[in-house]
Amino acid sequence: MSRHRIGFWYRLAAVLVKPPLVVLFKREWRGMEHIPADGGFLTAVNHNSYLDPLSYAHFQYNSGRVPRFLAKAGLFKGSFVGTMLRGTGQIPVYRESADAATAFRAAVDAINRGECVAFYPEGTLTRDPDMWPMEGKTGAARVALLTQAPVIPVAQWGANEAMPPYAKEKKLRLFPRKTLRVLAGPPVDLSAYYGKEPTAEVLREVTEKIMSDITGLLAELRGEPAPAEPYNPRKARAAARHQPQEDSK
Repeated sequence: MSRHRIGFWYRLAAVLVKPPLVVLFKREWRGMEHIPADGGFLTAVNHNSYLDPLSYAHFQYNSGRVPRFLAKAGLFKGSFVGTMLRGTGQIPVYRESADAATAFRAAVDAINRGECVAFYPEGTLTRDPDMWPMEGKTGAARVALLTQAPVIPVAQWGANEAMPPYAKEKKLRLFPRKTLRVLAGPPVDLSAYYGKEPTAEVLREVTEKIMSDITGLLAELRGEPAPAEPYNPRKARAAARHQPQEDSK
């Protein structure tokens, strides 16, 4: 994909979305030199706010390589949102499919056409109490091994301060003016896994490597060390269930 083939619908979305982002937020962007100038690739991004897809998309759009997000197929049906998703070339994911390779075939095809496909490997907003990336799902790893395309890790911070993910009221906290920080890193080195059978173990190892690179970038953004192990929601729930109750007074 050429840097200049952005298309009408993406430009329209930029006209609608960029001005409020520029006015309402400060920006601190680094690592744009790691975004490939040509050819297909993946980005793998942490997710800590309902606002952060706009923050990341602004960064990615300004690199000249627009992202194709994976979104629930139901969002593409009718309505203005569906029209924009279809027009900007976003990729529907049919979650009811039992075949993960089939579910991500459109992503593989887009990358093979030379496009950028953006993944949120966590699959949802992080459940980590301190907003660190939690354990990732294996979709990005599967597509990375199928395409052998570069995987660019991206960390972001600041959108969660403007719109905390689990606040009771989903409203923006605009003042004081927040800074949306985005940091892209060099491609994740997955060469040792190319040609291997994509077993559950291999996919898990690749996913852990991708998430480790994202977490390292986020630690750099935050200026503090990351946890030794990523948050696992299932383990946390199990630990909570088995935690002994305090004696009532």
